[in-house]
Amino acid sequence: MPSIHRPLPHLLSDARRWFEEGLLATLEASGTAPVSAPQLQLFAVLDDPGTTVSELARRMGVTRQTAHQAVHGLIAAGLLEQVPDPASARQRLIRRTPEGRRVHREAVLVLERLEAQLAARIGREAVDALRAALEAPWGEPPGTA
Repeated sequence: MPSIHRPLPHLLSDARRWFEEGLLATLEASGTAPVSAPQLQLFAVLDDPGTTVSELARRMGVTRQTAHQAVHGLIAAGLLEQVPDPASARQRLIRRTPEGRRVHREAVLVLERLEAQLAARIGREAVDALRAALEAPWGEPPGTA
């Protein structure tokens, strides 16, 4: 039977989903307000002093409307707030509330534990090699430069 060589983007997507599902399950078990995977992604790309919705959308690779919906879900959950942008009277910054900062710290610890579990399963050397490959500069995608 021939082996199926899955494309690397599919493997990376599966790996991301493994971390997301572990993080979401752990946060839910701890009583944290339920969040979706897109909301998790938004939370991860948010700067501590605050970030505009447009910049969040760019970082997430989604439309402004999609980012806006994620923001409002997290505001309703008490994890984010909107504040005036001191650099622009027309814009507002999105930032974590005190509860959002607590949940963010908890999420960072959960991700560290998930990485340790992965290292126990596939080996520390494999995890370190994966991290090194993903942190290496890849340059612009072909056809975009």
